[in-house]
Amino acid sequence: MNRLSDLNSSAVLRFGPYVFHTRQRLILEGDRPLRMGGRALDILQVLVEQAGDVVSKEALIARVWPTSVVEEINLRVHIAALRRALRDGQDGCCYIVNVPQRGYCFVAPVQCEPEGMPVSIETVEQPRHNLPVRITPVIGRDSIVGSVVRQLPVFRFMTLVGPAGIGKTTVALRVAELLLQHYRDGVWFVDLAAIDDPKRLDDYLSQTLWLDVGVETLAQRHALLVLDNCEHLLECCRTRVESLLASAPRLSILVTSREPLRATRETVQCLAALAVPPMSALHSVAEAMSYSAVQLFVSRARTRQQGFALREQDLEGVREICRRLDGLPLAIELAAAQIDALALVGLRAQLNNCFQLLTQGRRTAVPRHQTLKAALDWSYQRLSPLEQTVLQGLAVFKIAFTLEAAIGVISCAVLRPASLVEAIERLVLKSLLSVEPSEGMTRYRFLNTTRTYVLEKLELSGLQRMFEVRYAGYISRARWVSGRPVLLQLVKQTADVA
Repeated sequence: MNRLSDLNSSAVLRFGPYVFHTRQRLILEGDRPLRMGGRALDILQVLVEQAGDVVSKEALIARVWPTSVVEEINLRVHIAALRRALRDGQDGCCYIVNVPQRGYCFVAPVQCEPEGMPVSIETVEQPRHNLPVRITPVIGRDSIVGSVVRQLPVFRFMTLVGPAGIGKTTVALRVAELLLQHYRDGVWFVDLAAIDDPKRLDDYLSQTLWLDVGVETLAQRHALLVLDNCEHLLECCRTRVESLLASAPRLSILVTSREPLRATRETVQCLAALAVPPMSALHSVAEAMSYSAVQLFVSRARTRQQGFALREQDLEGVREICRRLDGLPLAIELAAAQIDALALVGLRAQLNNCFQLLTQGRRTAVPRHQTLKAALDWSYQRLSPLEQTVLQGLAVFKIAFTLEAAIGVISCAVLRPASLVEAIERLVLKSLLSVEPSEGMTRYRFLNTTRTYVLEKLELSGLQRMFEVRYAGYISRARWVSGRPVLLQLVKQTADVA
């Protein structure tokens, strides 16, 4: 059978009842387009180009994921999706066969012809989404997903905000799946982490959304755009979103960002961590499993260790793992992925070194989601030098702290209190610090995982000793100043944490 790999990328490939328009990345069965994700189309094109030849799994992965390291399971998932989509042709054949120990082969005859007139989008239904295939269930997010699904068509513009690893992208994609039938022109996912230059935003949107003219053509669309990872392009995203909402009255936009866009008509929805059970909820497996952090840990552990089952003697250990990892979905998933290597006892023993524990990545994820370090790097590298220094200094607080305490420890001739307050407010906006009102005062707190990351940066900066001395001096002085409950507050927090 002739190889097709050297043919023009604008070719039309025909096999069975199907027509594959490679330029438009569109597969038709008669006049009906098939719904397929981008990775599945990439795999199909490689196999069809080499129809009749066996393509190794390694070669397929290298072609389809050229800049990432992925697990074979990801390839198998997409192959299975292709088989389901293509096996019901008129001739009833299976087009992709597995050759044991060798790879996959496309076995149907393929006809190739140059692309003639473009396929008329008016004569066939367009693909209605570009959402990636979801391999694992979404756990613990029913409430927030349901809320956004109900509100988004009404408010039209919502932003999901939260720290690294909280699951903003996961929630946004689940919302998009559930709203697919609501929008006549579909839902479209745009990962803005792929670009750094604000000037490329419009071109990237046009390319991702298959727009021939420009983003102005969205004016008549009844569609949902999911703009993922906007935090590094805040100003240009704010401008573009506001203009789209003004010019496209039937367009809805769902944004994910580590800080709000602060745009007109924006509704901000903050994502909370997954629920971690208190010690009082460890009397039975059933009770512990009612908490979403435990549900996620067990679900992901079962994918790594066949037959994994949560036992009563495991409850305290699993609870401690989830608590120390702040209920962050990404951190819990990364920890559970090592259950086969370390077991529960080993995972718990590694918690004091949790940051090293969580550098084992998910190879199927995009780079910034592969490890917790990568996710935090994404935020930290976009801070100003002043913000980085303030964040490092605040890491000497082992527990929650007040603004007064932060000024007492960090402010100096170079960093005046007013500048420090502004920097802390920006760090809160960027989801690197959390705020917790308590007993008439506002306290600030690090997530355990974020503080561990920042302490590593503090050690490398050479400023650790200075900030630790200033912290010790502040605590010592607070002990003897009447009317200031700083020490008492710190003691109470220590008891709460324990």
